Amino acid sequence: MAIGVWISLFAYFALMIAIGVYAMRRATSSSEDYMLGGRALSPKVAALSAGASDMSGWLLLGLPGALFASGLGSAWIGIGLLVGAFFNWTLVAPRLREQTVHYGNAITIPSFLANRFPTQALSLRTVSAIVIVIFFAVYTASGLVAGGKLFESAFSGIFNFGGLSDYAVGIVITLGVVLAYTVVGGFLAVSMTDFVQGCIMMLALVIMPAVVLFGEGGGGFAQASQTLNEVDPTLLSWTEGLTVIGWLSAVTWGLGYFGQPHIIVRFMAIRTLEEVPTARNIGMSWMLISLIGAVSLGVFGRAYAVRNGMNIEDPETIFILLSDLLFHPLITGFLYAALLAAVMSTISSQLLVSSSSLTEDFYRLFLRKEATDKECVGVGRVCVVLVGLVAAVIASDPNSQVLALVSNAWAGFGAAFGPLIILSLMWPRTNGAGAIAGMVVGAATVMIWISLGWNGEFMGGPGVYEIIPGFVAAFIAIMVVSSVTEDAGEYQHITR
Repeated sequence: MAIGVWISLFAYFALMIAIGVYAMRRATSSSEDYMLGGRALSPKVAALSAGASDMSGWLLLGLPGALFASGLGSAWIGIGLLVGAFFNWTLVAPRLREQTVHYGNAITIPSFLANRFPTQALSLRTVSAIVIVIFFAVYTASGLVAGGKLFESAFSGIFNFGGLSDYAVGIVITLGVVLAYTVVGGFLAVSMTDFVQGCIMMLALVIMPAVVLFGEGGGGFAQASQTLNEVDPTLLSWTEGLTVIGWLSAVTWGLGYFGQPHIIVRFMAIRTLEEVPTARNIGMSWMLISLIGAVSLGVFGRAYAVRNGMNIEDPETIFILLSDLLFHPLITGFLYAALLAAVMSTISSQLLVSSSSLTEDFYRLFLRKEATDKECVGVGRVCVVLVGLVAAVIASDPNSQVLALVSNAWAGFGAAFGPLIILSLMWPRTNGAGAIAGMVVGAATVMIWISLGWNGEFMGGPGVYEIIPGFVAAFIAIMVVSSVTEDAGEYQHITR
């Protein structure tokens, strides 16, 4: 491995840890500081933090891999996400920023729900915290799988630590660096590193497709299109071979945005309500550029691989292989850092949200109600490490697929929290009983759907993405239960 790659990676790791140390000096004195950055994020930091914590390793591995394997039909996932993100910024962000302050200055999603529905506060905090920890363990594992794949593909044979495989070493190093700056600097460190990581990710997704298309061996749009048509004409079709169920399963990824705690918590931390539209515009621009880059990389990376006789065993490694093949070692190291940025930005956000729930909704609620802020910050740091270790165990199988793990966790959160967040912010009739019913029904439907394999095959046809039945069932459960139960103390008119 060229020294230039190590220089770039070392510089990246050093920068992330330095940001963590800086954040520790600024915002770790209280629970609100450690877990929400003191509600002081600027629009640009909030926007890129939300985007980077959202897009994870699947943006550079999973999505390009799906496009590489099946063509433009898989791009509907990106389109669904883009639409979902827009409505999330428009409908949820301003209301959540305002109402989390109004309802007891809540600093976690479970505490907001408990304050919003006080008659069911204990049940809501307990159930929502359990859902968060379970699904985030899986979601965090998907990021560690991406880190493991990077080291397995790019650094094969270099590491030899106690018989550990390159994949296992990748998991250890990825998790170790994330824990370093997350444990030390908390939410502010995570958000600031997300901002830097988001910039790196977007730049990489502009550079890579451009070089693949117009660099040596690329041939430009015309040659790439001709090559893909010769391989399989459907690769350039948005609809050919795509069933209605397949299309719905792709575009409904966007529904998941409303219920992702690690994303919507950024809305709670924006400096002022008036700055939400600015953050939305920045975030949506970043997302559009990044998704176009990921789609282009997957499709035109397939053309490049065919034209140059590359044997790609795992489509999800196309970004890694092309980074090593096409660029100077210093740039290759930067591109590897972009992949690690995508992975780490999401892992750190998920670990912190999980830690916040364990600290505020278990430790402080059941074990030490009189715990001081300093004590809770310490407990939060311990919980970050524990959740990370559980995720590492889940990620230990090198055959795990990044997109598959992400899709399961994304659906779980989207169904359990999405309808509840929307209705609790926008439908005053929602009550505590309905909230619990929706959360349980949504999460259970997703887990049952996955266990029965109906996301792979349904009634003899293609599988239905589990978020569809889970989201619909949860929405219905909340509205029906809220309509037939009495909880008059919670019917408060919501004006925004």
